[in-house]
Amino acid sequence: MRLFKKTNFPFMKYRWFFVGASLTLVAASVAMVLVGPGLVMGIDFAGGTQLTVKFQEEPDLGRVRAALESLRLGAVSIQRFDEVERHEFLVRLQNPKQEGDFTARMLEALDREFNAATPGVRLNLQGMEAIRDELVMADPDRIGSTVDVRRTHYQPMAEAILALRKERGILASAADLRGLPALSAGVQQYLAEKGRFGAFSLLAADNVGPLVGKDLRNKAMQAVGFSLVGMLVYIWFRFRFAYGIGAVVALFHDVLITLGALSLTGREINLPTIAALLTLVGYSVNDTVVIFDRIRERLKLDRGKSLADTMDLAINQTLSRTVITSGLTLITVVCLYLFGGDVINTFAFVLVVGIVVGTYSSIYIASPIAFAISTVLERRREARRRR
Repeated sequence: MRLFKKTNFPFMKYRWFFVGASLTLVAASVAMVLVGPGLVMGIDFAGGTQLTVKFQEEPDLGRVRAALESLRLGAVSIQRFDEVERHEFLVRLQNPKQEGDFTARMLEALDREFNAATPGVRLNLQGMEAIRDELVMADPDRIGSTVDVRRTHYQPMAEAILALRKERGILASAADLRGLPALSAGVQQYLAEKGRFGAFSLLAADNVGPLVGKDLRNKAMQAVGFSLVGMLVYIWFRFRFAYGIGAVVALFHDVLITLGALSLTGREINLPTIAALLTLVGYSVNDTVVIFDRIRERLKLDRGKSLADTMDLAINQTLSRTVITSGLTLITVVCLYLFGGDVINTFAFVLVVGIVVGTYSSIYIASPIAFAISTVLERRREARRRR
């Protein structure tokens, strides 16, 4: 299938205009990263604790922030997660200078702020083992015997409570536990009297220490760097050195502009973001290799033509493939960006920006740079022959 037939766009004629425009965008991106808003490092790289919490009703986020800031452990950020009506939030506490898991202290602060300070089983905040041990200590079924025997008896009940909480997101009252087959009558009665349900539940908790975050950050930079070096070596051996430099310059161009877009929009840099950048690198170089392969083919067939004309012809011949492939991929990632939810929103955003910039750079950055270096090397060879 060909979208365009026999196009003859003079891409190389305007190469320096587009190279200049790209240099401007790259400079602006670097400025935003270094002296502007900068890159927002997520928990993965900055270190800290992240809670995913669900409220029964829309909470006062000012109270949430004040409760956590009173701990004086680090910067607090709150982000809505999923649809508005679900009342789910990502609550982050970044503590890049302190080691430790602050989940318990954060939950205690929120518990004091939003829930009544009464003793009981915190059914929306405790894990399976904690709920099981509460039942073991209270022994509402009067099992007696040893602790291990009581644990064996109450374990399935605690697991059933956690499964129900995972399914519903939050347990609103004792009525939610009625009809749960795994719970005995004694446990039902005990939890109706001693169970604390509260205004919110804990869906997930993640913690990354500062040293681990620093190590992950270094490894992420190495992953991107090694991928670029690998691309250079591959294209150098498959084509020529000039083409390898052109491809790597285009990849640097794509990554820097995408990082600038992340800085401009204030999106977090985390492990999924790095995965998206590596995906972008692979996608962009694939498009570039297709064009370079056609240039190499035309150089063998059109020996009398200038390099600029040969490159124009090759780019025009692959233009239909480039537009169809990039266009269909772009439609897919735009759908992910619009409808995929908050979990993969930044991942999809990186790919949306990267596909547009990567397709552009394959034509207007990689090829012109390869042309310029090839021209310089050819002139040097000519100069050596004349000596």
